[in-house]
Amino acid sequence: MLFAWIALSVFIAAAIAFDLRSGHRAAPPVRTALLWSVIWTVAGVAFAAVVVLVQDGEAAGEYLAGFLIEKSLSLDNLFVFAVLFSFFAVPQDQRQRVLVLGIAGAIVLRTLFIIGGAAALDAVHAMTYVLGALLAYTAYKIARHGGDEVDPDKTVAMRMLRKVVPLADDYDEDKLVTRENGRRVATPLLAAFLMVAAFDVMFAIDSIPAIFAITRDTFVVFAANAFSLLGMVSLYFLLDNLLARFRYLNYGLAAILGYVAAKLILVDVWPPPIGLSLAVVAGSLAVAALFSVRAERREDRIRSESAPGRTRPEPTLERASS
Repeated sequence: MLFAWIALSVFIAAAIAFDLRSGHRAAPPVRTALLWSVIWTVAGVAFAAVVVLVQDGEAAGEYLAGFLIEKSLSLDNLFVFAVLFSFFAVPQDQRQRVLVLGIAGAIVLRTLFIIGGAAALDAVHAMTYVLGALLAYTAYKIARHGGDEVDPDKTVAMRMLRKVVPLADDYDEDKLVTRENGRRVATPLLAAFLMVAAFDVMFAIDSIPAIFAITRDTFVVFAANAFSLLGMVSLYFLLDNLLARFRYLNYGLAAILGYVAAKLILVDVWPPPIGLSLAVVAGSLAVAALFSVRAERREDRIRSESAPGRTRPEPTLERASS
């Protein structure tokens, strides 16, 4: 069993290193992001065969159930990450690096939670209400000012971080730490990385107990969490491409974040089923995309009708007399 832990840890480290190697580039196209999303999903499902070899079929079934739960719940994280990158104005060519580092940190912190069990989760349980309130406020801001440029220095997240960590005013290329007025300070890039990891850990309060309800096998829980997180980089860029294409997607995003906020605030009263979460995400995206496409087609039609050289047909005698 020790060999299985070591082998899985090496594989995860290699996957993170691979993502970091290509982390200084623009967002990949939709096809590439979709391809890697499928590859990571297939890899996560296929790992069940490894669990069969290492343990047995029952453990493999528990792993598959846990993986599907973690994969479904990770959708919430993606939309929050999109908001964080917008709030911190993270340059496009640095987003993959920040996301990979944040996920790497999240894997480490989730591992500590898994080993520590429910005690570690209970210690930070009260933070779910703070996170829920912050997401509710964020959803309101996105719905109201979705098309406006966001000044990261004026966001609630940045003001809270400045009280804990001295932060530089501007980015310094790809540096996480720089010098400002003779002292070492963190850049907004480091702040974004810390927020990605911190928010993911807060979401672990929701997801890890869900898989603990299926199995107490720490290897199975760890593997399901790790594979669900590894696929989030490509899923994020798939989402990022959608955000860039559809003008009204900010309203869909606000609806999703509002739902996530309600889910966190009401976690002790009403834990919604996973199917409902998937329906909210899919439905919000579908409606926002539909209205965006209709608006784009309407503008294209107006532009074509008002194009130079295009004249309206003269009314016929029958139309005039009628």
